[in-house]
Amino acid sequence: MTSPVIHRVTTLDLAVRPIVWPFAEERRAEIAAHFAEKQRERPKIWNGRVLLGRDAVFSDGHLAATYFETDFASFLAWRDWGFPDKAVFNGFGMGALRASDGAFVMGEMAPHTANAGRIYFPSGTPDLDDVRDGTLDIPGSVVRELGEETGLTAADYRVEPGWHCVVTGPSIAMLQVINLDVPGDVARARIEANLARETEPELSAIHLVRGMSDLTPAMPRFVTAFVEQQLASR
Repeated sequence: MTSPVIHRVTTLDLAVRPIVWPFAEERRAEIAAHFAEKQRERPKIWNGRVLLGRDAVFSDGHLAATYFETDFASFLAWRDWGFPDKAVFNGFGMGALRASDGAFVMGEMAPHTANAGRIYFPSGTPDLDDVRDGTLDIPGSVVRELGEETGLTAADYRVEPGWHCVVTGPSIAMLQVINLDVPGDVARARIEANLARETEPELSAIHLVRGMSDLTPAMPRFVTAFVEQQLASR
C-alpha cells in the first residue's frame, strides 16, 4: 500500500489544457472492450467526459497542476489496470461534511454506480462542468457534488478555508471541511429525505463517523480508510 502524504494547501492553480493522452489513444480497442464488460455488469454507467491531472507541484501552501480531458472509459481502464501511466493522477475535491456535534457525514455509493458500496465524503472525478475560463474550479466541483449527492445548498453549510490534499500514489484528494449547523442525526435525516425523493440517487445510505471532531489530528486514521477504499476499487 502506498503511504499517504498530506499537504495543507491554501491556493489551487489547476490549468486545463488540450493534451492528447497516449494511453487512451494506443489502447483504444482494449479500453472499449473493457468498458463494454463493465456496462454489462452495471448498465447505467455512461462514458462521459472527465478530467485527469498531471505535473502536480506542491510549494509554499500552493498546488499547481495541469488537467486534460478524456473519456470515462479510458479513466476506468487506467484505474482498473493498475494505473499504467504513472505521469497521470486522479485529482478531485471532497467535501468533508462535519455536523455541529462533530460527526462526519459520509455517503455509500448506490449499486448502479461505478464505485458501488464504497463509502466516501461527497466527491467525484472532475468533468467539463467544473471548468471556468480554462481553469479547473475544484471549490465549485465540491459544491456541485454536494448538491447532486445530498441535496444540500450553500445556505446549509459554512466552508472552511484551505485544503487537506491527500496524495496516495495516483490519487490526490483535495478535502475541504464543510461545517453544518445541525447535529449528525438531523443532517442524515435531511439527506435521506432528499434521496427518497430522487428516482435514482447516487447514494444508497448515509453513515455518521464520530470521534473525529477535529479533522487534522484524526487525518491519519481517515487517510488509512481512504487509501483502502481507493485500492479496493482497482
